[in-house]
Amino acid sequence: MSSRRARLRFTGHIAGAGTTGGTRLVLGCWNKSPHGPFADVMVQRQDGHRILLAPDPWVADFVSATYTFDEVQQVPVRVQGPDAGAAAGSRWHVTAGPLDWSFEVGRREPLGHLLRAVPGPVGTSLTIARVTDRVARVVMPGVRTVGTAGNDRTEWYAARDLHRLSASRAAWDGENLGALADLDPPADFGFSSTPRFPSLTALTSTVSILH
Repeated sequence: MSSRRARLRFTGHIAGAGTTGGTRLVLGCWNKSPHGPFADVMVQRQDGHRILLAPDPWVADFVSATYTFDEVQQVPVRVQGPDAGAAAGSRWHVTAGPLDWSFEVGRREPLGHLLRAVPGPVGTSLTIARVTDRVARVVMPGVRTVGTAGNDRTEWYAARDLHRLSASRAAWDGENLGALADLDPPADFGFSSTPRFPSLTALTSTVSILH
């Protein structure tokens, strides 16, 4: 039987922030997905150890098959704040097992204004992702909009908005991880990193898999 590819789409937000203690945090908060609404958190400690915090077996299996981790923890993941979207001044609170993370959304980046002008159906196409990938490599080093994910999967991002984070506070098992900082070095989970500066991006992620 010949195999065919299926396209799975996830629409929501990705937040990325570094800490002065060296831990880097990446939240995926998806209001629309093949699995329904869910959120997961990718954590990279100062020593490089990569942890996925996933709310259920489906998310744990799918995300760990697409990205690379040293450890997967299945824990309740709750997010307060996404109803406000990426509006400046909105506050988000994330609890995921040992992680307690709060952040505030700051100003819209100039690139965010440009992204908002791109029509949705056009912006989610693989062709446009390949074009914007060339721009992203120059404008935001480390950021890619299309690439090869794990297990022969292809993934591309269609960003619709981009804000900086103006504040962040995170703790792991009650221990303060330090003040808000750039993601430096970049988080290393897959073919792309979030922007170097702490940010919240509204986007659609499409994953093409053999079915």
